Amino acid sequence: MTKTPKRLLPMAGHTAGKRSAVTCALKCDSACAKGVCNTSSNSYFRDIVSAEYSRRSLLGVGSAGALALMFGGSGAAPAVAGGTGGLAPAVKAQANKSKLKFAGIDGVPNTVDDVVVPKGYNWQPVIRWGDPLFDDSAEFDPRNQTPESQAGQFGYNCDYVDILEIPGSKGKRAVLFSNHEYTNENLMFPPDMDISQVRRTAMAAHGLSVVELERKGTGQPWKYVRGAKLNRRFLMDTKYELTGPAAGSPLLKTQADPSGRIVLGTQNNCAGGTTPWGTILSGEENFNQYFKVTNPSGEQRRYGLTSRNPSRGWHLEETRFDLDLPEGRNEDNRFGWIVEVDPFDPDSTPRKHTALGRFKHEGANVTIAASGHAVAYSGDDERFDYLYKFVSKGRYIEGDKKHNMTLLTEGDLYVASFSGNSPQNQIDGSGVLPSDGAFDGTGRWIQLTRDGKSLVPDMEIDQVLVYTRLAADKMGATKMDRPEDVEVSPHTGKVYVACTNNTARSAAQADEANPRANNRHGHVVELTENGDQAATEFTWKLVLVAGDPAADESVYFSGYPADQVQPVSCPDNLAFDSAGNLWISTDGQPGTIQRNDALYRVTMEGPEYGRVEQFMAVPIDAETCGPLIHDEDGLVFVAVQHPGEDGSWDAPRSLFPDYVTPGSTPRKGDAALPRPSVIQMYRGRR
Repeated sequence: MTKTPKRLLPMAGHTAGKRSAVTCALKCDSACAKGVCNTSSNSYFRDIVSAEYSRRSLLGVGSAGALALMFGGSGAAPAVAGGTGGLAPAVKAQANKSKLKFAGIDGVPNTVDDVVVPKGYNWQPVIRWGDPLFDDSAEFDPRNQTPESQAGQFGYNCDYVDILEIPGSKGKRAVLFSNHEYTNENLMFPPDMDISQVRRTAMAAHGLSVVELERKGTGQPWKYVRGAKLNRRFLMDTKYELTGPAAGSPLLKTQADPSGRIVLGTQNNCAGGTTPWGTILSGEENFNQYFKVTNPSGEQRRYGLTSRNPSRGWHLEETRFDLDLPEGRNEDNRFGWIVEVDPFDPDSTPRKHTALGRFKHEGANVTIAASGHAVAYSGDDERFDYLYKFVSKGRYIEGDKKHNMTLLTEGDLYVASFSGNSPQNQIDGSGVLPSDGAFDGTGRWIQLTRDGKSLVPDMEIDQVLVYTRLAADKMGATKMDRPEDVEVSPHTGKVYVACTNNTARSAAQADEANPRANNRHGHVVELTENGDQAATEFTWKLVLVAGDPAADESVYFSGYPADQVQPVSCPDNLAFDSAGNLWISTDGQPGTIQRNDALYRVTMEGPEYGRVEQFMAVPIDAETCGPLIHDEDGLVFVAVQHPGEDGSWDAPRSLFPDYVTPGSTPRKGDAALPRPSVIQMYRGRR
């Protein structure tokens, strides 16, 4: 029997505070320990603005005039600090009238192993890693997990979450979707388990889950239903159909799939989105870490593939993950897409949409423009990478699901370019507000594809879509500080982008959209499209520059007094409630402000515009994922990912969510080890 090997940690000793080097290794293959993937020569926008500003100043033209001359517009948007968030009148009437009344909790130290909720609230799991989904599924037995047992159970490290009511159920039945980003084998399995069994079981713990829920009535907590007809696991042998202009390209053909149209499995799924027609989108993110390659090409290096053997060792179980072998040729190109799943059809084939481009998708969120086109926004979660938008060729038809499910197969892909409106000498990397009182400006969407054809010089359409990062490099997109979740406010139509952090940005690389050097805390960008979401120009501003006001003067909360907000760092996922408030979940606070990751509410209307309140905190080493706010129902949901990540099988640091004491007799189905779970929070007793 081969024992599970210990994992090398490239980020050990290089993370801040209590940030886990284990999380860095498992989530993104220690990306920050490597060189920056984006080595393109396209300018930071400050370089363009600085040169143009200096030249125009000599001619007596100010920065706003320079920008107008450069872009043919009227200059930057007026600075807005505080005041209105632009809510529609009906929503304004409900602003700050959410049913989720709570007193914000204090920050929870990063040594606490507990879910902390406001006074009067309670929490309980909806579903946990290992919970059996089907009538014939094996009961969870952590000492004897097998690929077959895991294939019938809820997967590991749940991330995106949505809960959709089953029509006609009167609020008593619903379907839950969640994806499973990655695994921590050192926590999941006994150290003496056969290594091949470990790998194959971990593979089965990746993927996606669809699970039916039930409850007694509106406002009551949910329970999952074992054996329900809609329950489904999407595994590494599940077939996915490739759609769009790159489907069938030689770049996507493999020895096992000479058609280039059918992919087995999905990897490293992070955030997601729910479409207006009721399907779920999931983003394939750090897929690079699963592949072995001895001499990566320039294209592969741009996507983070290295010559170091992947620690997960999947290439030793399936040769398609060994890119040095004929069986592995092009297999890496078949990951990094947006996946679409119909949770209401358990027999449907999930799809990977090439028209939306290939990169490290945090997720994708769709809105319907005034023109009727479906518009999908997506961030590329990498230091110095980009923000994208897709506009469908066809138009949305209310109630026609079959037609609407074709909307993401054809359309035009864009990447964002940002410009600021402040003198460049005031954007010095300190993060201190410029003299106009706001970080703001204008932007444009650079078109990469049109009507199934490439607009990028010297690149064919399949090259643009398979190597989208390189296409965006060529077209001069703005390098951002890890743009992750992108959400459209259902109340205003404005677009919000969570930029989690970027400690690799220097002062010389700072621009107004990314104004801090060594950006440990991140920020949130608000975009207002000029017209509707299908427009090609926008205005923007930073609504939140995160950090601890007590320790950092470069924080900003849309003009709200910084000494009256809870410290917040590393914004990752975003959501909205029925009153138009923005909710932010975090990933990385233990290493920046030494507090457990958490969920926050940000007021977006009235005199408290910009106020940040902490609603809850997750346990030690855990990340707050997939926030879902059903405030009209009195419920809040999050996925608690990688609790106790720094521990081991023999020495767990967390016992979430069952909190069984090691050495005691667990209740049936419980275990003395941490189990990533989707949890719900509500008023009242547990």
